[in-house]
Amino acid sequence: MMGHQLPLSVVILISGRGSNMVSIIADAEKADAPYKVLGVLSNRPQAAGLQHAKVAGIATAVLDHTQYASRAEFDEALAERIECWNPDLVVLAGFMRILSPGFVNRYAGRLINIHPSLLPAFQGLDTHRRALEAGVTEHGATVHFVTEELDAGPVILQAHVPVYQNDTEQLLATRVLEQEHVLYPRAIRHLAASKV
Repeated sequence: MMGHQLPLSVVILISGRGSNMVSIIADAEKADAPYKVLGVLSNRPQAAGLQHAKVAGIATAVLDHTQYASRAEFDEALAERIECWNPDLVVLAGFMRILSPGFVNRYAGRLINIHPSLLPAFQGLDTHRRALEAGVTEHGATVHFVTEELDAGPVILQAHVPVYQNDTEQLLATRVLEQEHVLYPRAIRHLAASKV
């Protein structure tokens, strides 16, 4: 993305309420934002985040994954729909689908995700429970490039939160999510400024 002309164009993929999407859209609306959200796409027709995007005046699309015979067919249709917007960057914000190698490779270097741990620690699911069970004193979130290996792509930025003795999964999850909402827009700004 070096030497890209601003603003960077972004498409966001969601499956649910899209709380990270909301923070990205809010940041993109600021006067100094070096990026623009072109569209929001969900694999679930009832995703609450779609309504927020519509209210914000952003184009939305739905591709119901249950209507496709295979993961490969869905991913091909997904790529075709994304290409209608021709974005510089595809942002996964709670998009609950494992993407096929073909899709990931098609967007190599242009596909990012946020994960609720300090990668490479606690890849996969149940990160907060696992962090508490491991007795770590620090936890957090990571924005990273997506590669074929789950949660293993190059790290862009991380946010750290302390783990307290009386923490529950819910308390820790809430604290991490607050940091995600700051971290994800910051990471996109970094990419837009070609700092990565």
